[in-house]
Amino acid sequence: MTTLLGKTAWITGGASGIGRACALSLWRAGATIVVSARTQTAIDALVRECGNERVIALPLDVADRRAVEAAARQLQERVGAIDILVNAAGINVANRKLTRLTPADWDQVIDINLNGAFYCMHAVLPGMRDKGAGTIINISSWAGRFASALTGAAYGASKHAMAAMTMSVAMEECANGIRACAIYPGETATPILVNRPTPPSAQDLARMLQPEDVAAAVDFVLALPARATVNELVISPTWNRAFLGFQPPPRRD
Repeated sequence: MTTLLGKTAWITGGASGIGRACALSLWRAGATIVVSARTQTAIDALVRECGNERVIALPLDVADRRAVEAAARQLQERVGAIDILVNAAGINVANRKLTRLTPADWDQVIDINLNGAFYCMHAVLPGMRDKGAGTIINISSWAGRFASALTGAAYGASKHAMAAMTMSVAMEECANGIRACAIYPGETATPILVNRPTPPSAQDLARMLQPEDVAAAVDFVLALPARATVNELVISPTWNRAFLGFQPPPRRD
């Protein structure tokens, strides 16, 4: 990883899972990191791990458009334009099959996974345009590249849409020196997996991608010179249950 000294990176969903791993990796590379999540205590733990150096805690619900706009104004006043945005905030719901998925659950997944990513991109793009540089990395999912019954309609729709949105940024903003990348991780051992109808076993979790593996992919994207963009990056566990024909056991209600 090349040095990111002098750069400011905003990571949503930065207090746990992939977001947390990305935040720590970018911090170790020298960036000032802005860590957003809904849980203050989790953010505080990461701040302590960084020794309160080059880290800004910014509690935020990315689904709240007005809150994102206010946060962006606060950051502009404090650090200026954001150089790197990593949209890692994401959720899924336990009742994800269409027979059980409620409109409220659908709205929650779309509001956080898709709308939240858009709100944050919309907030940072003007500053990136003014600087003539910037990188946006959206953490999509294997389910955003390949159809998956395991993750459900709402999650799959949100992650496919995130991928299309990322490509739109690349097409419209490349002339402004702005790079946009969608990363599609396969199964990753993160807290979101506890919401599965049948959570994976400890043995299965150990064979999945780990959050730091996805952070390494983010590092790779950022390490390339500004003239080069990774538009899409698919990363999966070598022991890939999507290839092995895995079917979750039926849920007993």
